[in-house]
Amino acid sequence: MTSAYPPPTPPPARGRDRSTLWGVLGIVLGLICCGVFGIIFGYLSIRDARRNGQSPLLGYLAIVLGVINIIGGTILRATGNYPFWNRD
Repeated sequence: MTSAYPPPTPPPARGRDRSTLWGVLGIVLGLICCGVFGIIFGYLSIRDARRNGQSPLLGYLAIVLGVINIIGGTILRATGNYPFWNRD
């Protein structure tokens, strides 16, 4: 006799969970210096969080801060208010 219910889902694969590490690195780098690295590490955090069944919030936050850093830096450079380029 077969069961009407599907078999239970297996637990996530055991291994190194680096989603928090990637998320924190993405937030720090995306906020302070390099928006592109924030986006990259945010993607890695989301990928690992989905594999391990965790929340991808840190990854999304890293991507958002990386994009804000890129947009803000572009606006500052376009208006001439970027502090590192105007040292005369």
